[in-house]
Amino acid sequence: MAETHVLFVEDDDVIREATQLALERDGFVVTAMPDGLSGLDAFRADRPDIALLDVMVPGLDGVSLCRRIRDESTVPVIMLSARADSIDVVLGLEAGADDYVTKPFDGAVLVARIRAVLRRFGHASGGQPGSGEPEPQPVGGVLVFGDLEIDTEGMEVHRGGRQVALTPTEMRLLLEFSAAPGTVLSRDKLLERVWDYGWGGDTRVVDVHVQRLRTKVGQDRIETVRGFGYKLKP
Repeated sequence: MAETHVLFVEDDDVIREATQLALERDGFVVTAMPDGLSGLDAFRADRPDIALLDVMVPGLDGVSLCRRIRDESTVPVIMLSARADSIDVVLGLEAGADDYVTKPFDGAVLVARIRAVLRRFGHASGGQPGSGEPEPQPVGGVLVFGDLEIDTEGMEVHRGGRQVALTPTEMRLLLEFSAAPGTVLSRDKLLERVWDYGWGGDTRVVDVHVQRLRTKVGQDRIETVRGFGYKLKP
């Protein structure tokens, strides 16, 4: 089976080379690019299994590159940022990123986050690729919530009779809600179930993804329960 292919876009030569070597030691095939435009060309040419994008790269910044990738593919994207400022995090996630890592980062932590994302997308743990599609546990048949229909076996969602395009992360999030309609799910619980975090994570990841999901399935379909989390309206 072929190894997992990682696209890594980073303009700092030292960080790019050191990270590439670390990922290759863990069994990944890495295409490393120094700017956003070459990164976009590499993405289109190679169709990697996952993309790691630094926010501040020349030519085409990481957030814009993420948007361009998301226009063409649901491939998982992790943003890398030298700052943990809300604006960097939120912009990257709103652009379609599935997760983010703050620099400087430990190589082992980065690999763990990559593997967590790949597991969510149906990839094997480590350097082996999967189908590129999510593998949540089906909750059975077609679920209907008002004008929203969720096919948990075909992994399709329709709203008002029209198919809704969801990223794998958004689909997993919706499946968690639909498995327990009316039940409040905390941000920490969603981080554990959807993002595969066995450790504390940034709940802004959940908040931004819920907002993105709401724009697709209906703003009122997922309710905020202040101080506790979110729930799907039955």
